[in-house]
Amino acid sequence: MTASTGAASRKHLGILAHSTEGAALCFRTFGQHGFRELGPHDHPDVTLDCIALARSMPAWDSGDLTSIRATLSESVQRLARAGADFFVCPDNTAHEALEQPGQDLPLPGLHIAEVVADRAARDRRTRVAVLGTRYLMDGPVYPRAFASREIAVALPEASDRHIIDRIIFDELVNGVFTSGARAEYVRIIEKLAARGCDAVALVCTEIPLLVTPDDSPLPTLDSTRLLARAAFDVAVGHRPLPTWRGGPFAD
Repeated sequence: MTASTGAASRKHLGILAHSTEGAALCFRTFGQHGFRELGPHDHPDVTLDCIALARSMPAWDSGDLTSIRATLSESVQRLARAGADFFVCPDNTAHEALEQPGQDLPLPGLHIAEVVADRAARDRRTRVAVLGTRYLMDGPVYPRAFASREIAVALPEASDRHIIDRIIFDELVNGVFTSGARAEYVRIIEKLAARGCDAVALVCTEIPLLVTPDDSPLPTLDSTRLLARAAFDVAVGHRPLPTWRGGPFAD
């Protein structure tokens, strides 16, 4: 495909940001796919909307997913007004709120866990380690997505889940990536490999900025870049528009 081919039929992507680093990586990866496949400086239209994470953190701590869904819906409404045809949310944990029952979102969206689980199934993974925030590791999003493909999920032990979560919120979402944090993640992944995992899902969208495939003792499922690739495929017509508009995901 060239820059002049199919430009009129491209779809406008809306990025629903919940934390800045993961959203920035998704945006950058989406553009890079365009540069490689469409030509220099070219990519489908994209709009990013971000309501500060601080607005939702008290609700995360209290478990008020309905309130968080309302905030995320506000962003989707703004993306729709900007002309987006569909959205992605490069924040795995946010999908716990997006899956809450409620009015349909104004745009259809790709579900990040479905994208990651599809790749795991294509790679014939059978037992996948899940690394993310404490909310995500304790929640239903990835167990449901992987179980629907007959893939087992393994979580780090409780003390390691605490370390993963602390590093995410104290460092990664603030753009801080240290060798000490990387060593901790690698140590945890090594333990999960010893428990029989054949891949690790990096399902906090900032983790791939810390742990690369070369660092990891297990093959990685990079949720951020997988989502960006899937969004690009939708935008250029290689993949159909999604139909999910929030609420429980129907397998």
